[in-house]
Amino acid sequence: MALNQGPVIRDVPAPVAGPDQVLVRMGAAALNFADLLQANGQYQEPADPPFVPGLEGAGTVVSAPARSGLIGGMRVMVSAPGTMAQMIAVDPVAVHAIPDTMSLDQAAGFQVAYGTSHLALAGRGKLRPGETLAVLGAAGGVGLTAVQIGAAMGARVIGIARGAAKMDAIRRAGAAEVIDTTECPDLRAALRALGGADVVYDPVGAEPGEAAFRALRPGGRFLVIGFAGGRPPLLPLNHALVKNIAVHGFYWGGYRTLDPHALRDSNTALFDLFRAGRLNPVAGTTLPLEDLAQGYAMLQERRSIGKVVITM
Repeated sequence: MALNQGPVIRDVPAPVAGPDQVLVRMGAAALNFADLLQANGQYQEPADPPFVPGLEGAGTVVSAPARSGLIGGMRVMVSAPGTMAQMIAVDPVAVHAIPDTMSLDQAAGFQVAYGTSHLALAGRGKLRPGETLAVLGAAGGVGLTAVQIGAAMGARVIGIARGAAKMDAIRRAGAAEVIDTTECPDLRAALRALGGADVVYDPVGAEPGEAAFRALRPGGRFLVIGFAGGRPPLLPLNHALVKNIAVHGFYWGGYRTLDPHALRDSNTALFDLFRAGRLNPVAGTTLPLEDLAQGYAMLQERRSIGKVVITM
């Protein structure tokens, strides 16, 4: 990948795993909005071009250190830079075995999106059963997971997105209410008409984030997840003071060093929800590696519903 250019597929020598690394044959990798930011040189963890894109994926272990708990043939998901490749060598901490009933396509886009939503809602957001959760960008890769997880946690979920075609997918994910912002341009008023929100999950920022913030109830929590709308929201902190609102920034990747045990506990909880049939990770679009450029275009043009998964 080169900055501001489309992806180029090349044959390169396969990596050689070090003595403390796991070698994984990748079966699929997911595209995230972060990949788009990284391609444009705007991601918080920049990569010098040319680089291999991808932050997560899934595959089969080829070899692993003896004390890693991993063995050849094990099906795993991988969270590390450079997953958009047929082979990858990574540290064992970046590799997690997946449930037998989870496909590689499902696992490829599971960890970042579901991990972000679960840790943000259960941890920073302290979402409780019976509370109302408003999810911005609810048809996107992380937005749909927030809808699913919020519903699984017993919350009343309001899903917010642009375009009538996305509303059914948001409802199927578990939203009790949906708001199509093309039909309801005054998002603040629309949320207040539904009773407001206890927690706002915001991967969009900009004007939608500002409007949703103003619809929070006293004691509410605002989760800053990302800025797909092009800029951070300008939040009136005097409202936060008067209404006792908490604003929490959340970056899932930072937990690799901030609290790696929280990541593992979150994965365990998410796998339990998956086995119980309460989570249904479905790729919005699955494309072969040769169509990677199309996947980037779908992210850029906001055409994807759910994750874009690239198969190897």
